[in-house]
Amino acid sequence: MKPVQILNDPFLNKGTAFSQAERQSLHLTGLIPPTVQTLEQQAEQTYGQYQSKPSNLEKRIFLMEIFNTNRVLYYKLFSQHVAEFMPIVYDPTIADTIENYSELFIDPQSAAFLSIDEPDSIKETLQNAADGRDIQLIVVTDAEGILGIGDWGTNGVDIAVGKLMVYTAAAGIDPSKVLPVVLDVGTNNQTLLDDPLYLGNRHERVRGDQYFDFVDQFVQTAESLFPEMYLHFEDFGRSNAAKILQRYQKDIVTFNDDIQGTGIIVLAGILGALQISKQKLSDQRYLSFGAGTAGAGITERIMAEMVEEGMSEDEARSHFYMVDKQGLLFDDDDTLTPEQKPFARQRSEFDNADELTSLTAAVKAIQPTILVGTSTQPGTFTEEIVKEMAAHTDRPIIFPLSNPTKLAEAKAEDLIKWTDGKALVATGIPAADVTYNGVTYQIGQANNALVYPGLGLGTLAAKATVLNDAMISKAAHSLGGIVDASQPGAAVLPPVTKLADFSQTVAQAVAASAIEQKISRVETKDAAAAVNAIKWEPEYAPISTKLVD
Repeated sequence: MKPVQILNDPFLNKGTAFSQAERQSLHLTGLIPPTVQTLEQQAEQTYGQYQSKPSNLEKRIFLMEIFNTNRVLYYKLFSQHVAEFMPIVYDPTIADTIENYSELFIDPQSAAFLSIDEPDSIKETLQNAADGRDIQLIVVTDAEGILGIGDWGTNGVDIAVGKLMVYTAAAGIDPSKVLPVVLDVGTNNQTLLDDPLYLGNRHERVRGDQYFDFVDQFVQTAESLFPEMYLHFEDFGRSNAAKILQRYQKDIVTFNDDIQGTGIIVLAGILGALQISKQKLSDQRYLSFGAGTAGAGITERIMAEMVEEGMSEDEARSHFYMVDKQGLLFDDDDTLTPEQKPFARQRSEFDNADELTSLTAAVKAIQPTILVGTSTQPGTFTEEIVKEMAAHTDRPIIFPLSNPTKLAEAKAEDLIKWTDGKALVATGIPAADVTYNGVTYQIGQANNALVYPGLGLGTLAAKATVLNDAMISKAAHSLGGIVDASQPGAAVLPPVTKLADFSQTVAQAVAASAIEQKISRVETKDAAAAVNAIKWEPEYAPISTKLVD
């Protein structure tokens, strides 16, 4: 490797932090300004530059420049400002960069771009992108169902890159061992197809057997190249996401954040809310507004928890209702997806079944104690609906989860006001504290980042052979148990400001579950030791002079 290649390698580059001895031994003398800075000095200087950027989009673009040139510096900075950077690096600002990815393109960011038009190149592409690195974590997307913005084709690779950033910043997963992948199977977004700058395949999405064969070829190739791989599926479309998860989850370590991750964080929020209200999960009536991948996945997770607590499946299922664009879902609807069908109701249960075509009508008929929104329909949790809920339960649990902000079903401050401070609220986007009648209510953010980094770290630390429901349940309980129910206005979920701490809590719970189930391939029975053994810290490491030609 030539000296200039070291400076251009984000995994090796230290910039001005190369010592004088390193500059001499690696033949970097004169290629960097003479002052030697510490990592802390670099981080302080870079943060000052970041603060000078006038918009969130420009801040993200700046941070990506650091990411592309120096991974250690990037993650050092991220670790110091986690809560501030999360909405910049990930949701909601990432939506802007996805929509403008082709126009803003500068660097592929070590991603693998797999085209359905060239399936024979899968192995070569993955090998090229890995570049000899020991890949243990892959986030893959086909970007058909990016929450809130939909189908963005190859532009959606940014979601995989951003997700992996959170894995490292929150849980300390080694960034040299991760790989973002996009499956470009086309796009049905006509704006992209008409855009002369669009960098992806210019045809409609491929469906059916050809699509699933392509996914299968990718999974099998990745598994053969990276045998200790944790495979995270992200933002696949409603018609494919569950099928793909079901196809692989019993055979390899795989995870779908939209189906499982959102379900875990909502379950954790509900468990936290029930600690505050002193109620039982088995006494709740759950209404999901939005019956897509996320809504169905969350509902399935909450129902599974009821079953784990001792209910039969039929009894547990009777507690759940789904409302989508056609209103309350009934079992005589031939448009239902396989994921919706288990939660569709019989019309005979209601005297006015034909009238239940709106959320308002459904809430009045069902009288839910829990209302979760994944609809991307802004303002649909109206004052009438919320007050109707509050009239039938002392502490209504209301989670408007759609994001970005403009798509949220309700504002936290309205939910607190309309229920006279009784609502237990979590939102999908960051929400400020709400002061009402002298009490300050902290609003939990149902951010998957509270759970999926620790879930991944714990699974990898245990070298688990699969990721199963027991491990997922432990992750949710480890978060839900952190709530301080004694505090007036306490949040139902822990704050993102302590993301790194809670990721370790989740990781240890997940690793312990795998070890206890004997699906772990590590010799130790100490989950904390297993987690600490693989945790990466953003610190500069020595570089071998053998790298230099």
